[in-house]
Amino acid sequence: MKKDLQTVFSPRQYMLSKDFEIYYYSGSHSYNVKSHSHEHYEFYFFLEGNVSIQIQGTEHLLKSGDMILIPPGVPHFATVLGPEPSYRRFVFWISQEYCSGLLQLSPVYMYLMQQVSVTKNYIFHYELLAFKTVQAKIFQLIEEIHSERFGKEAKIALCVNDLILHLNRTVYESQHPKTPHEEWNLYQNLLQFVEGHLEEELSLDRLAKEFYVSKYHIAHVFKENLGLSVHQFITKKRLILCRDAILGHTAIQEACSMCGFRDYSSFFRAFKKEFGMSPKEYREIFMREDLKDGPMEITLHHPDQI
Repeated sequence: MKKDLQTVFSPRQYMLSKDFEIYYYSGSHSYNVKSHSHEHYEFYFFLEGNVSIQIQGTEHLLKSGDMILIPPGVPHFATVLGPEPSYRRFVFWISQEYCSGLLQLSPVYMYLMQQVSVTKNYIFHYELLAFKTVQAKIFQLIEEIHSERFGKEAKIALCVNDLILHLNRTVYESQHPKTPHEEWNLYQNLLQFVEGHLEEELSLDRLAKEFYVSKYHIAHVFKENLGLSVHQFITKKRLILCRDAILGHTAIQEACSMCGFRDYSSFFRAFKKEFGMSPKEYREIFMREDLKDGPMEITLHHPDQI
């Protein structure tokens, strides 16, 4: 996983930067870092390993997808319990001064920090899909720090603020789930929107922007109500729409394009998997069955249209 972005481990526990620092560590060594505290906030994202962390005297066994937020002045230390699997984590330090600046922009940036300070609950767990998005944002930040692109400093600030806002939003939404009635309305509105826009680009990001909820929540709503992912549902709906268009004598490639499929080979494989035969075979079988019931008008297409 992007080994060129890894950081050589240092036992240093203070910041050199006045704003923030971020590190990607991989390796089972811990250099026997003893209990310590910081003057800054520490976000710790656990990727892999056999590791526990002790926070204010309480030990927690970590699992992949855990995010730990350590406020200033809180004693803590991690212990590697075994060499396998390799100990991998991100460490993100951010100064109190930088956080004060974010608070001036909006109090939502400090929701998570304030929650931890009050509740003393330091560990938050992300499921696989949600954690992969967090990782992607972190890698984007690290890559920008290592780049020499135009506008680097401005982009880094955007990445940092976006990461912090994302963490606050996901934790807030997990702590404030919607009521069953709200969930059902969201589900129905999502179905209606998808079915009305099948010919358009329909990604989780698009749906999240349309409905002002996180894409992880949308994914959960579909899985909970249909047992399908959003992608699976959209594909099935598009295939049904294509099937009906083909049986209505629309050229197969035209039907593929008008129903939102951008790649014919992907459409062909999905159609065959869904209906057990190719689009051409499906149309031919239907036409034969239809002819048994009486004559019908058959529109012939040029071979290039098939």
